[in-house]
Amino acid sequence: MGKHTTTHLVWDWNGTLLDDISAVIGATNAAFAEIGIEPITLERYRELYCVPIPRFYERLMGRLPTEAEWLVMDEAFHRHYTELRVVCALAQGVEELLKGWAAAGRSQSLLSMYGHDQLLPVVRQYGIERHFVRVDGRTGPSGGSKAAHMARHVAALGDVAPERVVVIGDAVDDAVAAAHVGARAVLYTGGSHSRASLEPAGVPVVDTLAEAVGLAERWMA
Repeated sequence: MGKHTTTHLVWDWNGTLLDDISAVIGATNAAFAEIGIEPITLERYRELYCVPIPRFYERLMGRLPTEAEWLVMDEAFHRHYTELRVVCALAQGVEELLKGWAAAGRSQSLLSMYGHDQLLPVVRQYGIERHFVRVDGRTGPSGGSKAAHMARHVAALGDVAPERVVVIGDAVDDAVAAAHVGARAVLYTGGSHSRASLEPAGVPVVDTLAEAVGLAERWMA
């Protein structure tokens, strides 16, 4: 059986399908408070955010956190994020976009840097798991890049050619991960990065997920 010739979407979760930036900022500031760093605004977060996460913290602290500080901050972030996430909703129009893509006979999957064991029950809770042929979260330590996870994810899709894959995410790292496997990417301004910090990635930047899907549809031709 040959490779599929229709476009396959690989969706990011946090900051893309899930509108959780308020929970991320709250959890980040709780983590900062643990080691006496001043709170950060949404605007500054979007301006400075990057992976690996310790490098992001270096931009704020003027130095890399020590290993002990990183462990304290990482634990505090995840603990507070879990509490704050429960009030977060899906991004505008997500259910219709997922349903429409699947109804047209096209495939889509979800790849997140949120821990795999935590991700699966959360996606189920939002009632959208059925739209994806595969849902993968991060395995191994937190704070790193998505590139190796993307390679495993796309390989596990089987008969989907990487050049027919479009990654939709909210971080420069999503574009890096897409390029790593030979896929395209569209970046969305509703999550972790400002438009100004996304544009240097050299891929299309959009303000709505509907625009992202529209681009993917045009690239199918």
